[in-house]
Amino acid sequence: MRPVPLLTLLDAHLALGDRPLLDGAQLAVESHERLGLIGRNGTGKSTLLRILAGLASLDEGERQARPGLRIALVEQEPELPAARTLRESLIERARSAGAASGFAPADLGGSERERWRVESRLTEFLHRFGLREETAPATSSGGERRRAALALALASEPDLLLLDEPTNHLDIAAIERLEDLLLKVPAAIIVTHDRTFLDRVVTRIVELDRGVLRSYPGSFTAYEERREQELAAEETARRRFDKFWAQEEIWIRRGVEARRTRNEGRTRRLERLRAERAARRDRLGAVKMSLDTGQRSGQLVAELIDVSKHFDGRTLVDRLSMRIMRGDRIGLIGPNGAGKSTLIRMILGSLAPDSGTRKLGTNLQIAYFDQLREQLDPEATVAEAISPGSDWIEVGTTRKHVVGYLGDFLFPAHRARIPVKALSGGERNRLLLARLFARPANLLVLDEPTNDLDIESLELLEQRLQDYAGTLLLVSHDRRLLDNVVTQTLSAEGRGTWREYIGGYSDWLRQGGGTTLDDGRAPDDASSHVEKMSAPAAGKPRARLGYQERRELASIPLEIEALEREQAELTARMSTADYHLQGARQMRADVKRIGEIEAALLSKFARWEALESVNALEKAANPRSPARIP
Repeated sequence: MRPVPLLTLLDAHLALGDRPLLDGAQLAVESHERLGLIGRNGTGKSTLLRILAGLASLDEGERQARPGLRIALVEQEPELPAARTLRESLIERARSAGAASGFAPADLGGSERERWRVESRLTEFLHRFGLREETAPATSSGGERRRAALALALASEPDLLLLDEPTNHLDIAAIERLEDLLLKVPAAIIVTHDRTFLDRVVTRIVELDRGVLRSYPGSFTAYEERREQELAAEETARRRFDKFWAQEEIWIRRGVEARRTRNEGRTRRLERLRAERAARRDRLGAVKMSLDTGQRSGQLVAELIDVSKHFDGRTLVDRLSMRIMRGDRIGLIGPNGAGKSTLIRMILGSLAPDSGTRKLGTNLQIAYFDQLREQLDPEATVAEAISPGSDWIEVGTTRKHVVGYLGDFLFPAHRARIPVKALSGGERNRLLLARLFARPANLLVLDEPTNDLDIESLELLEQRLQDYAGTLLLVSHDRRLLDNVVTQTLSAEGRGTWREYIGGYSDWLRQGGGTTLDDGRAPDDASSHVEKMSAPAAGKPRARLGYQERRELASIPLEIEALEREQAELTARMSTADYHLQGARQMRADVKRIGEIEAALLSKFARWEALESVNALEKAANPRSPARIP
């Protein structure tokens, strides 16, 4: 007998004004499932989570939950009640949230032993997320508040965990810690745009598209492949429908012939076609982004010499020296609070270093995306944020009406006159991107640009950044975006130390970046792989080399020399001022080859050392015998 689902939606309908968010949607959530809920901004994902949590109602349809089901919801912007400490605030949040917190009433108001057990679990998860119980909620950052709400939800041990954009404002280490914890929960539904997160955590993708929920078993990568095929088939079917409908319209307009033939069945069929065509809601349009690099900057974009910055007793930057050249594509990574935004502001000149010198290059046109969106006046209208005092805007060499330009970023005409403060997080993000891309820039600085963006907009932004010919500084915790866009990574190594690596996030890991795992093991990078390959077999060590091994020992230095020569030539070519003209595909290929060379060198050196140690043992055992290496 098939087990009863944890939660079910049957023929769910919900409308916001005249816009349907759910249109006959169906969903069944089984135990041990982790669903990734995706869809365009504004399609109703957050509303759907509230319905599933029992905090909002449907217009029509039914929500069925297994008796006694415990649900915990972490909203996109979790609120923490005012309290003296973070721990006290979370306990109050659990009491006030009721069923949506995951805690049963008896958990916090029952026996002293049960209350102690619940609160000790909360303490455990706060520590797992690197939070201190005595921290004041009023002084906590957005990332700390989100981690605290996640700690409370996980500590409640719910049957079903609902998470709305849980990775926003989290650094990579916290995201990976959350991934590990979610692999152990009984069931979850997660709204997120983090594609790496989806690939690692979820067992099924559920897409909310035009009011309908569609399920795709497996990872996000599997969903991408299948959805692409579906969209192509859907487009073909629509073209056939439109062609048939047009033919029928031509027939009915002949009038006399239609009446003479008295084909009433065909007339009724046309009426049905008209009704179907009118009811059909086309797939939402895509954001149309374009980047104009304007004039070329000087070859030197920025230079830092022994720059240091201290804040509140902490060293964020310690004697950093670096040059940023025209065409560099640098990704900045590190934990929250490491000083990424501070370093960006020093590079741009909006923040003075405590010591050292900073120099900006010539002919710079800078576009800066601020993760806090402080550049947007909340009282201004959407149109005023783009083109204050005018209904027209110059985009490159084209003059466009501001309403039409906003339409490229999915803002309908009627929303051009609403205040910025009325926009959702995703809409504000798109508005700031629209504002930045409206003017030419040869230095593009993006500080967490992906927060609140839906996946389709994120992927389009990624494509535009790949094609961008200017200089790029990107602060992001999106691991796939870093892999696909940047060619250099600047990593915060702790205590104000910053180190540069070739390539994106995965290349950073392969080159020894990141921390050890929870059990103290090193990441499974190239060096650990080499160590496994070159380790001698168990048992008594050999004291002699075979003929083939002697030939191998003689050839390895030559192979190492050839690899190092190729590495030097490739690095020199990647350091030239016009290297960015090679195009994104060639740049990614070069970065990949650099990683392959480094892994090969590690392997060759390890093998050389292993063979040389056996050769040394043989010499020691036979001191008068000359080495017989052909």
